[in-house]
Amino acid sequence: MTRPPQPEDRFRLRSLRRWYVVVWVVLGILPPVVSVLDDTGATAYWSIGLSAALALCHAGVAARPDRPVLRPRAFLGVLVLGMGALALVRGDGAALFIVSLPQFWLLAGSPRRAITLSAAAAAATVTGIVRHQAWDAQEFAAGNVVFTLIGWLAGVLVGLGVVRIVEQSDERAGRLGAELEAARLRLAEAHRLQGATEERERLAREIHDTLAQGFASIVVLAEAAASSLAADPGRAARQLLSIERTARENLAEARVLVGPAPQSGPATGSIAGTLRRTLDRFAEDTGLPVTADLAEVACDGPTRIALLRCTQESLANIRKHAAASQVSVVLGPAPWGIELEITDDGQGFTVRDSHGFGLNGMRRRLAELGGELTVTSSPGDGTRVFAALPAHGQG
Repeated sequence: MTRPPQPEDRFRLRSLRRWYVVVWVVLGILPPVVSVLDDTGATAYWSIGLSAALALCHAGVAARPDRPVLRPRAFLGVLVLGMGALALVRGDGAALFIVSLPQFWLLAGSPRRAITLSAAAAAATVTGIVRHQAWDAQEFAAGNVVFTLIGWLAGVLVGLGVVRIVEQSDERAGRLGAELEAARLRLAEAHRLQGATEERERLAREIHDTLAQGFASIVVLAEAAASSLAADPGRAARQLLSIERTARENLAEARVLVGPAPQSGPATGSIAGTLRRTLDRFAEDTGLPVTADLAEVACDGPTRIALLRCTQESLANIRKHAAASQVSVVLGPAPWGIELEITDDGQGFTVRDSHGFGLNGMRRRLAELGGELTVTSSPGDGTRVFAALPAHGQG
């Protein structure tokens, strides 16, 4: 797997190529021109003309790489012929050949073509040098011919080494990219599973706080109605009416839970009014006196729901476990938010030994809104449930 070119890679490559063009012009194209500026013979004209032609052809390739005037391989062919012609005219050319070697590796398109075309350029340069001057073994050993051949061999070795380094770098980058993609997929799957788990926990908490509490109330009311049916038919009728109301409320809660916006159904309107209706139902169903001090506080929908659920859970625990004789509920504003306090004079319990779903669910619900729950109790001393929530505005 090959790593696709990144924008920063393309920028660095363009910068390197610009610097190389400067070096190629200064060390390869200008020296043949500068050396004949004082010469008025044919050698000067040919040197200047061939050098200018090579520079113009290169400009035709480099000026617009996406739509070049001259195709890169065609330019390399012109470069081979131009180097051979300059070597024939001047009798040298090793410097131009050596400084031009990167052109073949940049523009040929493959290492094989780069080696072949650079070998052709070396052959053209050597041929031009040999044809320009009489054969001399000493000149061959010390002059441009040897430097040209050594330059070609060194260029091949360096080019192949660079190609190998680039391939290894691409392989490593490809492996790293594959590992990152695999890690991304694992992270996405973990997020999906976490979301599913959180949704299951939310539904379990909602079902416990609504449907389960309602069904428990129905069971208690049904048992009470059955025991008082013969002795007190009027009370049994009231209890049956409470069972019907509770069942209808449970049905509405169930529809809310499976609807598109489960947090928008209950606890709409005034939170004080909602809590007062809940407390009236509790007092009617249980016969326990309830003292309520409920202030009108501004809060949004999720905060109203949290306050209602805390009240419902606390009243359910009082009904099932407390054996209390009276209940007190206080709702009011605080300097930093809203406070809800529910107390009873029941038998109490050891808080650290309680690991029920209801208390933990209340703590999590309040924590999600930036609030906290404090439960104070001990055996024989009753229970105090204190919920503190930041005010999130009127919903």
